Amino acid sequence: MPRVVVFDRTGAPDVLRIVDEPVTEPAAGEVRIRIEAIGVNRLDQMMRAGSYPGPVRLPQARLGCEGTGVVDAVGPGVEGPGAGDAVIITAVPEMDLNGTYAEYTTVPAASVVPRPTGLDATGAAALWVAYSTAYGALVEKAGMRPGDHVLITAASSSVGLAAIQVANQIGAVPLAVTRHTAKKEGLIAAGAAAVVVTDHEDVAEAARRHSGGAGADIILDSVMGPGLADLAKAARAGGTLVTAGWLDPRPASFPMSWPLTVLGYASFEHTLDPTVVRRIAAFLNAGLRTRALRPTVDREFGLDDIVEAHRYLDQGHQVGKIVVTV
Repeated sequence: MPRVVVFDRTGAPDVLRIVDEPVTEPAAGEVRIRIEAIGVNRLDQMMRAGSYPGPVRLPQARLGCEGTGVVDAVGPGVEGPGAGDAVIITAVPEMDLNGTYAEYTTVPAASVVPRPTGLDATGAAALWVAYSTAYGALVEKAGMRPGDHVLITAASSSVGLAAIQVANQIGAVPLAVTRHTAKKEGLIAAGAAAVVVTDHEDVAEAARRHSGGAGADIILDSVMGPGLADLAKAARAGGTLVTAGWLDPRPASFPMSWPLTVLGYASFEHTLDPTVVRRIAAFLNAGLRTRALRPTVDREFGLDDIVEAHRYLDQGHQVGKIVVTV
């Protein structure tokens, strides 16, 4: 029988185990996907560790909100895609029930898009969550325009690297923020116009220096936590701060640097909207064709090594996406 990664309690990576489960026949409007590769995300880590803010149905909960593979079976009423089509899964709202850490999963047909031509399974597994988050937060939510100075925290994460590339594709100016001097050269190579190293630079002062004295038009923050109010000082008067993650689980300080627009971004508000999904897919396909967008894979693991993949994720040293091949 096909293998599935499950966990019965929250905790360290070794709570993950592989079991055999029968495949599920797709219901009306659903497709079954034979998974080829999985993108590992911080959301997975939070659910596994018990810090996810929503409910997780234990025992034998599944993981995984990102994956790519081939349509294996089609339920009644599905007009497309068809069996044998290579696809990317765009949304798994109930990942504890049908997550992608498996050899097969069943999802609504509306939750898949064609895999871009020329993109292999590993690259496709590193694409959707990071790039749809960066695009959704910056373009759909914050209205990023050419010439905008965009300050990006956690810039070496998969979302951060995607945001650098998305900003460049639009014609904005990406300013990368990292804690580690060792990552500066890599972020410049990834397309950052400038890199701010928080170990020895003041972020607000650096943002003004790199934007002609005004400050960032948009801040994309994936960290939150007590430093949020200080980070907001890097925005220009009337700028926008978009929070798209919470790598720091501590309570966030509230910004008081007015005038400032503060927005929270959750990817499901767009990845569950078919109209926006079509816009995202069109934007990503265009960027891939011109090579403005290039998914960054830090390291690959096999499904049998899923515990090691999560131990590596917990270390937080990766630059780009951790991908698990099936």
